[in-house]
This record gives sequence, C-alpha cells and structure tokens, in this order.
Amino acid sequence: MSHLKYSAYPGKGEYQREHYRYSQAVRVGDRIECSGQGGWDPQTSAIPSDTKAQIEQAFSNVDLTLRSAGGAGWSQVFRVNSYHLPLNDEALGVMVECYRKWMPDHQPIWTAIGVPQLGEKEMVVEIEVVAHVPEEKKKAVIDQAVGLCSSPALVPAVM
Repeated sequence: MSHLKYSAYPGKGEYQREHYRYSQAVRVGDRIECSGQGGWDPQTSAIPSDTKAQIEQAFSNVDLTLRSAGGAGWSQVFRVNSYHLPLNDEALGVMVECYRKWMPDHQPIWTAIGVPQLGEKEMVVEIEVVAHVPEEKKKAVIDQAVGLCSSPALVPAVM
C-alpha cells in the first residue's frame, strides 16, 4: 500500500488518527480524497453552535486537509458530498455562499444529504471532497518522452 499516502493535519487531525485510527486524507496518484470535515476548530476541537459558522469552518478545514495532503486547496476540488443535520434552506444557502468564496472559477459536482446524526454530538455539517492534483513528475516524464520521440535522431531512415 505504499502507493497510498495518508495525511492528517496538526491538532484535531493528528488526534483523530491517534485515537480513532483514521486519516484526514489519502492521496492516490493524482487524486486526494478527504474524510468528512466538520466545523471544528483544528487546534482546540471546539465546535461553534450555529450552522453558518460550522459550514464556514468546515470549508476552511477541507482547505487545510487538501493542503496538508500536498494539494492546492479548493481550486482542485471536483466532487463534494455534504451531510447536514438538518438539510434545509439555511444550510444550502451557506454552502452556496462558501462555494462562491472558495471556488469562484469552477463548479464541482455536489451531493447534499440530510442525516439523523453525525460523528460528534454538536455537528450539523460534514463535508467530504475529492480533488484532482496533477502529478508534476509524471507530466515531466511524459513531456520528456514526447520530446525524445520527435527527435530526428530517433526517427528511422526510410530507404
């Protein structure tokens, strides 16, 4: 499983890995998949009581998770699953506001699901994402190979 690169950010992420045996993200090739991020403070684990603050913090935590895994943040996200307690107009409205703020140049695919309970009692939102992170080394090797193939020295002479 050396091709899987797991990561957890300092604070809450490392705590979750140590105590609950899961990582905040995994990088597989050119993809990063994030475990559900709630609206907790990443250092203190405190969870605000209102929906807007939790969703805004969850978006920030997703960004932190992606960057900790070697990504560039929300600009690379192409899929979002959000879980809400409850799923209502307020929650959806705040999600859309955060999409506009964090992803002004693209619109990912999104599934929003209402659930009866989340991982921690105070949570009202949890957000999972999948991001595409081009592998620069892979690209460099391909570019080099294309350059070699077009070299006149490597093209066989036609008799």
